[in-house]
Amino acid sequence: MIDLTKDAGVWTVTLNRPDKANSLTKAMLEELAQIASDAAGNAQVLVLTGAGKVFSAGADLDEARAGLATDDVWERLSGAIARAPCLTIAALNGTLAGGAMGMALACDIRIAVPTAKFFYPVMKLGFLPQPSDPARMSALIGPARTKMILMAGQKIVAEEAFSWGLIDRVVEGEVLIDTALELADHARAQSPDHVAVMKAMIPSSHHC
Repeated sequence: MIDLTKDAGVWTVTLNRPDKANSLTKAMLEELAQIASDAAGNAQVLVLTGAGKVFSAGADLDEARAGLATDDVWERLSGAIARAPCLTIAALNGTLAGGAMGMALACDIRIAVPTAKFFYPVMKLGFLPQPSDPARMSALIGPARTKMILMAGQKIVAEEAFSWGLIDRVVEGEVLIDTALELADHARAQSPDHVAVMKAMIPSSHHC
């Protein structure tokens, strides 16, 4: 359910559970966190994407009811991505919902297809968001818009997400991965150490 390809310094991770809208089980989250950790020193670029029309609907419903919604594995995953010294790119092939937002917020760059929607219905469900997500989101789009998503439960379309700064580019689906790889081109040509040093020079909201 998690596919990983490695090509000349670029690791591409694909959520591959399209029949379940790429909803995430604990095992999938653990695997993703391990890949993000393994990328340190071994990859210049880490790309996250999904199979099908949805990037991820968030937690697998059965596992969410059994406690996954409040498990610390979500925070461990977003933390591993935020700490990764490589360039991290979320290539969002469709809608991003719920706890799955955390891994995209932790990436350096987010690109998305025009049909993508963004929502995080924790208020409606009676949960709190993952601890780092509100600060990372607020650093990107400001506190009021963060409250629009987290507290008012608004579903944001790609065009609005782009104008807010939640995503950095809107890209047609057929060229989504090509665009991600184009963004990876310069970094993949350098050593992981060079990429890490340059990334460390750039102030980031990820350390919140």
